[in-house]
Amino acid sequence: MLHLTGFGYRGNVGRTQILRQDALLAGVLLILDTAVALTLHTDGRRPDALGWTLLIAAHLAVVFRRCAPLPAFLLLVACVAPYHALDFDHSAPLLVSMTALFTVSVTGSPLRSLIVGGGVIGIMLAVKFGQGTAEGTQALRVTGWIVAFIVLGVYVRVHGQYFASVVERAERAERTREEEARRRVAEERLRIARDLHDLLAHSITLIGVQTSVAAHVLAADPDRLDRTAVAKALDDISETCRSARGELRTTLEVLRDGEHGGGEGRGPLPGLDGVPDLVAAARSAGTRVESAVVRADGVPTAVGAAAYRIVQEALTNAVRHAGPGACVRVDLSTDGRALRVRVTDDGVGDAGGPPGFGLVGMRERARSVGGTVETGTREEGGFAVVAVLPLGTTVPDRRPEPEPGTPAGGPDPFRASAASAAPVAPGFVRDSGAVRDSGPAREPEAVPGPGPGPAVGAEPGRGGTR
Repeated sequence: MLHLTGFGYRGNVGRTQILRQDALLAGVLLILDTAVALTLHTDGRRPDALGWTLLIAAHLAVVFRRCAPLPAFLLLVACVAPYHALDFDHSAPLLVSMTALFTVSVTGSPLRSLIVGGGVIGIMLAVKFGQGTAEGTQALRVTGWIVAFIVLGVYVRVHGQYFASVVERAERAERTREEEARRRVAEERLRIARDLHDLLAHSITLIGVQTSVAAHVLAADPDRLDRTAVAKALDDISETCRSARGELRTTLEVLRDGEHGGGEGRGPLPGLDGVPDLVAAARSAGTRVESAVVRADGVPTAVGAAAYRIVQEALTNAVRHAGPGACVRVDLSTDGRALRVRVTDDGVGDAGGPPGFGLVGMRERARSVGGTVETGTREEGGFAVVAVLPLGTTVPDRRPEPEPGTPAGGPDPFRASAASAAPVAPGFVRDSGAVRDSGPAREPEAVPGPGPGPAVGAEPGRGGTR
């Protein structure tokens, strides 16, 4: 209906093409009305020169029916009113009059259509009944056509608005789908980048330290070579490589599945059950690590994976930057509402240096599950990473279970709820969502292997793996 009446393409064509289409319509209507005036003679006399002039002028007004609907209709009324008053053939201008009335109804509000239609009917009936009852009765039959065209125009207008809203919603939904697809791709790329960073930084750091240990053992006293220590260092390197290769294979499988249109499977995510392996790997690099870790019962997979990566990055930074003789403490606990992760060391703290991606990645992982992370130098010395990860559902209250031979002491776990912000550890200063060291930075020290000998140089700053 919209296309047949010429209103379906209004937003897709220019003004010149609209005028050309309406001029063609006016010419067709003029031919039909001229044929009626010349052949039927049902009511009124045949038009003379003035009548033809008024009839043609009424059709010229239709040329502007979509560009200026109301002025075109008023111009048509100004031509048709004297035409009917002079008693020319009353059937001749019927088509052009109904077309103009329909146009006003389509392009205007229902209230305007009601006012225009009521005015036309009122004026026509007043004039006709003034000429006699018979004329008035004849005019009443014409009012039905006027009402019908007004109703049709209002219906087409409402249908057009509904159609436009449907099209707009479809376009918006398509844009939303495209934006959602782009967002998912960006999130997946960021997730893979974080995984690769954590995996490679952790593995390469451990391999570097373990290699330094092996080199030190070989060079310390060649005459009294400790083959057992060398073999253990090499075994640790081999185990670290195997673990890194397995995680890297899992990540690459995700990329290949996405490339070939595979499903959403990402392989098994690391969790709290993998934290003891991280602790063991850090110990194999010569770092003293104490741990108190909760069981993974009731902890959502996503929260466990975020905690695993935070601990992994924190241990990597501690191995690289804590300095010789530092002790690292890993505490994980829950109170039924949040998983609290605390990794501290008593090393050199934060020596400054260029920023990287490690600490940023921690905060991103915590935000992905609705949690918070704070990092910074402690007042009593050393560095701390403190994270609060909401569980989403209530789980049994679990306190840390110390490993055999591990001292039961250590820093107290958090006391804040998951809904509240994590407490700022001593020596921390909040700054725009990040945590800044409030004390002076210390100079970096070397991270040695067991026993005397050469050491692995620590990179400046706690963000060397960032």
